[in-house]
Amino acid sequence: MEQRLDFITLSTPDLDAVRAFYRDGLGWAPLLDVPGEIVFFQVGHGLVAGFFEAEKFTADMEGTGAPAGPSGLTLSHNTGSPAEVDAVVERAVQAGARLVKEPQRAAFGGYHGHFADPCGLVWEVCHNPGWSVAADGTVRLEPVE
Repeated sequence: MEQRLDFITLSTPDLDAVRAFYRDGLGWAPLLDVPGEIVFFQVGHGLVAGFFEAEKFTADMEGTGAPAGPSGLTLSHNTGSPAEVDAVVERAVQAGARLVKEPQRAAFGGYHGHFADPCGLVWEVCHNPGWSVAADGTVRLEPVE
């Protein structure tokens, strides 16, 4: 198996709330939207996030799927500056997110804040000067002083 991730699919108990939050609140464009079942958003180069209605998710796993709602997981969105962190977190909260952690200087030396989407998925919005992506897609992650 190649060291690669193409889709992240998350079970959600309220597909309509998630769709409205990401599409209407944050301005994301759906890649594919199947009402009552799943909505996909392209979130990076060759990377798709899918939000799957919880009952249909469980049925797709033949009844063995995890319960709806993520646990012990954050998704991260890196920005170019602390001011962008503030703006993204503010927009998310205005769109209906719950503020988890006010934007602030991070222990690793960058700047970050956290919010939870309407179904509890926690996002970290971060300015990390030690993180960059080369033209070929290679990630560089270095300590921040």
